[in-house]
Amino acid sequence: MPKKSPPETALYVKIPAGAVDKLDRAAAALGVPKKDLVAGLVSKYVDPDSQRGLSALETLSQPRRVTVEIGDNGPTPGAYSFQAYDPPEVLNAAQAGQLLQIDEAVVVELAEAGKLPGRKLGTAWRFSRAALVAWLAGPEQS
Repeated sequence: MPKKSPPETALYVKIPAGAVDKLDRAAAALGVPKKDLVAGLVSKYVDPDSQRGLSALETLSQPRRVTVEIGDNGPTPGAYSFQAYDPPEVLNAAQAGQLLQIDEAVVVELAEAGKLPGRKLGTAWRFSRAALVAWLAGPEQS
């Protein structure tokens, strides 16, 4: 009789591309599915039932503690983790397309037609974030 495997639950996470690459390479080198590798790492290294285990995890995740006031009930403690994003002032065509929510090819086409503010440096287009926002906010031209 085959051995019954434990129940499984899906886990969907976004992790940095470098970490994904390391996970892919490790799974390939060991010849095991990534899910088994992750499950093994969690089983071995994640111990939420002890203070020592939680402290070790906290140094890895480094959550930022915040206090939030809600009405007259006073402060409510909580935790929030985020990565600050300072958008670049100078964008390439792909980034400009992302900002304008259009395809990169359309950005290049508009720029080459002189309908979108940008500069061509060699073979690459560059766009000022402020100029694109001003252009977008301005009156529509035919």
